[in-house]
Amino acid sequence: MKLWILRPKETMPEGQGSPWEPWDDKAFGFVVRAETESDARKLANADGGDECGPVRNKYYRTGGDPWLNPEFSTCEELHPEGEAGVVMQHFRAA
Repeated sequence: MKLWILRPKETMPEGQGSPWEPWDDKAFGFVVRAETESDARKLANADGGDECGPVRNKYYRTGGDPWLNPEFSTCEELHPEGEAGVVMQHFRAA
């Protein structure tokens, strides 16, 4: 198995609102064990928050599955090589 790190992209496709706005009740990152990127994306999307799924009101982006879509999220394999450092920190203050 491989380890994958998934995160929202910094910029969204032109004309698309961000699935992560507003930021409450949303997942902003995953580290997933899976054989393929596709499998990793499916696992993350299945465990997502309100960033996934149908429109809830006029302020949410129109539906979709942002963890499955490379236009909205990144999915990179984690390798043991590299410099020492934090791989992922997810912090939001309210």
